[in-house]
Amino acid sequence: MRSYRRGELRFDVRDSGPADGEVVVCLHGFPQDSTAYDEVTPRLVEAGLRVLAPDQRGYSPGARPEGRSAYVLRELVADVLALLDAAGADSAHVVGHDWGGAVAWALAGRHPDRVTSLTALSTPHPAALQAAALRSTQALRSAYMAFFQLPWLPEKVALAGGGHLLESSLRGSGLPARYARAYVQRMAEPGALRAALAWYRALPASRGYGAGRVRVPTSYLWGRADPFFAPAAAAGTRAWVTGPYVEHRLDNAGHWLPETRPGEVAAAVLRSAGRA
Repeated sequence: MRSYRRGELRFDVRDSGPADGEVVVCLHGFPQDSTAYDEVTPRLVEAGLRVLAPDQRGYSPGARPEGRSAYVLRELVADVLALLDAAGADSAHVVGHDWGGAVAWALAGRHPDRVTSLTALSTPHPAALQAAALRSTQALRSAYMAFFQLPWLPEKVALAGGGHLLESSLRGSGLPARYARAYVQRMAEPGALRAALAWYRALPASRGYGAGRVRVPTSYLWGRADPFFAPAAAAGTRAWVTGPYVEHRLDNAGHWLPETRPGEVAAAVLRSAGRA
């Protein structure tokens, strides 16, 4: 399967591994795409798993609807449910990083029957993240989100000079250069960065559609040197999982775990799938 449809939208997806294998869905964040999992996927396929890595809404050229309301969390979760239906999968092991982590938390919380296990990368539980903003450095770490709420200016600044500022910022946050260059090139496609930023701009309209307490088996991997998420948010995540929970703190890791720590990511997923 190279693509799937939800209504008039067409999503690109990388489908790897045996067609009859247990399904793993890998969800990327901003400003990534499905290639973020390029070094994770072979490790999962080798264990007999089928890996579906979609380019999510706004990142697939055929799925860039206009307007921020098209990017509320409810729609993002529904996109993943449509992927599972298209793949003939009743449920899947779901992996999510960054914004993909927010989608994964909501999917697991609201549709536990479709999620065999959750592996959250970097992104704390949204409720823990919100609580940490009131008592830690989290509000400062998330300040860039306020800038992203502005119309047109973030796009203009980020892509000025061929995307030099965006690429420099990504590299400065610990993303390897080859990924930073590739992601910036994708964001330079017509409408791509505007659509990607619409995820942030839709945040106010997504309130009330949270993950709640998550009862599916959950693994949470986070880097101690992550510049975007405070340790307090990571520490508060456990309270929002009522099912089996394992936390992996990677002391020498930053934010971009699929790209920089693929071995640890794959190992966590394989443990959740009973393949370790």
